[in-house]
Amino acid sequence: MNQPPQSNPSPMLLPADGRTLYRTWGAHRTEAGTQFRVWAPNADEVSVICDRNHWQAGHDSLESSDNGVWSGLISHIQSGERYKYAIRTRSGQLLEKTDPVGFFSEMRPANASVVWRLDQFQWNDAEWLKRRQETDWQTSPLAVYELHPGSWKRADGGAEFLNYRQLAHQLVDYLIPLGFTHLQLMPVTEHPFDGSWGYQTTGYFAPTSRFGTPDDFQYFVDYLHQHHLGVLIDWVPGHFPVDGHGLAGFDGTCLYEHADPRQGFHPDWNTLIFNYGRQEVREFLHSSARFWCDVYHVDGLRVDAVASMLYLDYSRADGEWIPNAEGGRENTDAVRFLQELNTELHAQHPGILTIAEESTAWPGVSRPCYTGGLGFTLKWDMGWMNDTLRFLQREPVHRRFHLDDLTFRSVYASSESFVLALSHDEVVHGKKSLISRMPGDQWQQFAGLRLLLCLQYGNAGKKHNFMGTEFGQWGEWNFETELDWPLLEFETHRGIQRLCGDLNSTYTGTAALHAGDHQPGGQQWLIGDDTENCVIAWIRSAEDQTEHVLVVSNLTPVVRHDYRIGVPAAGRYIEILNSDDRRYGGSGVSNAEMTAAEAKPAHGCEMSIALSLPPLATVFLQHRSDASNI
Repeated sequence: MNQPPQSNPSPMLLPADGRTLYRTWGAHRTEAGTQFRVWAPNADEVSVICDRNHWQAGHDSLESSDNGVWSGLISHIQSGERYKYAIRTRSGQLLEKTDPVGFFSEMRPANASVVWRLDQFQWNDAEWLKRRQETDWQTSPLAVYELHPGSWKRADGGAEFLNYRQLAHQLVDYLIPLGFTHLQLMPVTEHPFDGSWGYQTTGYFAPTSRFGTPDDFQYFVDYLHQHHLGVLIDWVPGHFPVDGHGLAGFDGTCLYEHADPRQGFHPDWNTLIFNYGRQEVREFLHSSARFWCDVYHVDGLRVDAVASMLYLDYSRADGEWIPNAEGGRENTDAVRFLQELNTELHAQHPGILTIAEESTAWPGVSRPCYTGGLGFTLKWDMGWMNDTLRFLQREPVHRRFHLDDLTFRSVYASSESFVLALSHDEVVHGKKSLISRMPGDQWQQFAGLRLLLCLQYGNAGKKHNFMGTEFGQWGEWNFETELDWPLLEFETHRGIQRLCGDLNSTYTGTAALHAGDHQPGGQQWLIGDDTENCVIAWIRSAEDQTEHVLVVSNLTPVVRHDYRIGVPAAGRYIEILNSDDRRYGGSGVSNAEMTAAEAKPAHGCEMSIALSLPPLATVFLQHRSDASNI
């Protein structure tokens, strides 16, 4: 389904530099054959093995350069053919390795690279790319739907994966009505083991063949862009697997990794750690990041496990790690790498997002590099996630003693540009699904999930939800099967889905709920200490303070009538969303009429309103001045 070409040249035809290695390294088709280039500075011999030479080393040898790059033109290898590098080490061992800059791979468990041209697809997303470049994501709404492509939906009764093209069409049909702005894919970089969910990458330049070809993945991104959905991908520069066909001991030496296991081995994941102090390794990773933006037009990278990169003693006891040159625990090489990476990506691709999964208090993760920060666009707020889930898992009768779990965030909320993420990590490994973690009977569990989503959308920060959360999946996520779609036959689950869609539309359509996400005045607390009623309330404001929304949460199953709340301005307040609405499965307690502010002081405000607060619910009320058109 190719379309007429656009005027922009293919990035594969542009000159190469150290951080766009994919333009010359790997396997590139020419009129005379296929040109191969691979870095193996400590090898004694490198040759290409393939079907045509019966996988015999030495038949199609490459020549070495002074910088350790082996290259050669082989005329008889065509597009679509499998190949590996046969590497003779200095000790005489013969290694068979997939191409570190290979663009495609055969289906696992086989692992050969495949020659593939990446400049044939005709893109039709120029309008999207232009709008992306002009968008300030700090003040714009961002609602991310996280997806594992192998277990969202499946074909043939659940036995087969959907192709990238099938996924594209089904996701557009599903996500557009729900109002998400972006899709985030768990790693689609090639990986040998399904159970790693893609986080043990062997192909840093290859979309996994589980779901189709590189052309199919280009179609996937292009189709979503044409329907105004952004595409983010998980990217894993923190570690790589020990599989013999991959990067480990690539030329018989520790080429990409540290030789000392105190620096080069991850005890948690049984993986190897990149040597960020080596220029060639940094350029390899820089090139991978650039590649996905250049060749596949992705809108950003969510960088996995940043904390494990920043700390030399990550998950290590005393004596199991090596301090830096100053005797500290900070990995200064990794810091330099991340700063260079973010600086370059934002310069080369204005409007893309880089998002850090960083779980510590490392300062300035989402602050500019010129101020000493790491330069990420956004950072996951792991503290908000942990505190909120811990709070909501308590029986309602005990919650009044723990309101600080929900209010503590105000201490640090504007220190970074945060994403409020409810990711796949919260619904695996015995943690149970989000809805099943809520206490009480089934009605209260559904109300608890609605309350969680409203706390997420009401608080300052961008939004991120893992697939299945939007309709109340009961079971833990299982990567080996699709989601429990039959649940949508039940009105209760459709109610959660309706709420999710309405939250997205309210959030994206109301400036007060997103424009001040990262501004100190974007969220101002009104009530955080009402332990008697267990009610909290705050104001969300647009950056210019001309618009505000009052958010009130009743954290117990007891209805609160005539509950008075201070408000910052005269006028009227209209309920624009109520998670207790019967459409969502609630009991229907509401404030149907507009509520006029009265000259009765409360909560430090001269004006106040009286509300009915529904059980285990949140209400959003938009301010309208008396002069407003209603």
